[in-house]
Amino acid sequence: MKEIEKRFRDWKYPKIEEGKLTKWNWMVQNKEGLVLGKRTDIGAFTYINAKHGVEIQDDVQIGSHCSIYSFSTIDGKKGKVTLKRKCRIGSHSLIMPGVTIGENSVIGAFSFVNKDIPDNVVALGVPAKVVKKT
Repeated sequence: MKEIEKRFRDWKYPKIEEGKLTKWNWMVQNKEGLVLGKRTDIGAFTYINAKHGVEIQDDVQIGSHCSIYSFSTIDGKKGKVTLKRKCRIGSHSLIMPGVTIGENSVIGAFSFVNKDIPDNVVALGVPAKVVKKT
């Protein structure tokens, strides 16, 4: 059995309370707008604002200290954020409203993602840009 399969064999949907840290120290505001897939791994101190919808599909991994915004109070942008199956988001990254991260794609640590990222690529930087296909 692969290591990842062992790790998530007993995965259970997390208890999410509005504006409170989960058991794993990540938080959701506007939790009614969150759709969370199975076998997700969300790092400590990640913040998710799901006011206009956040969909995190199956097998997504999100590093610690990330921020996912479906609404920005700075410029008023709003829109659903979608993290497709098996994508991975490096720690300290920021995902802006209306962005979709493609299936199997990897976002490098400390990246600022303000545009859609296609499937099967590695993207990183400020702003995030595709650096290679996987």
